[in-house]
Amino acid sequence: MSRRDDLLDAAVDHVLREGLIGLTLRPVAAAIGTSDRMLIYHFGSRDDLVAAVVTRTEDRSIAAIDSLPAAAGVRAGVNALWAAYQAEPLHDCLDLYVQAAATGLLGREPYRSAVREANERWYAALCGYLVRCGAPPDRVGRVVTLVDSSLFGFQLDLATDRPEELTRGVDDLAVAAEALAKA
Repeated sequence: MSRRDDLLDAAVDHVLREGLIGLTLRPVAAAIGTSDRMLIYHFGSRDDLVAAVVTRTEDRSIAAIDSLPAAAGVRAGVNALWAAYQAEPLHDCLDLYVQAAATGLLGREPYRSAVREANERWYAALCGYLVRCGAPPDRVGRVVTLVDSSLFGFQLDLATDRPEELTRGVDDLAVAAEALAKA
């Protein structure tokens, strides 16, 4: 790996621990054992560093989805996906994505292009996973659209709702996703 890749992985680990909101170069540099000037040398700007962090975090999320074993059916797959959302590395990676969205970063460059590409790769990874769980390839896109948006909503509700209610709601979603896959 290059020095840039090493710095990026260290920056991702730092941001996953500390959060994205209020991120400035000097504290990140100090936390990962470099200088803010070296970060600018390797990434160009704070915005370019943050875009790279969001993209690398998405890479980690996609790797986690790709490593999930196939479940015995779409319903079981959606429930397993929810369980994975609650565990590392997906939990922190998804939280970082929500922080980026909440700060308005995702709607402007350089984030918009990076996130658009990352979202396409995320969608493809979810499609691949649910096909491995038995969703027909010609229906999986509709299933993923329903499941992805809904699970993100459940993820946001996790802080305020009771986990057992969310689990029940996710299973209801899983039943609907399986029915959609069979329709």
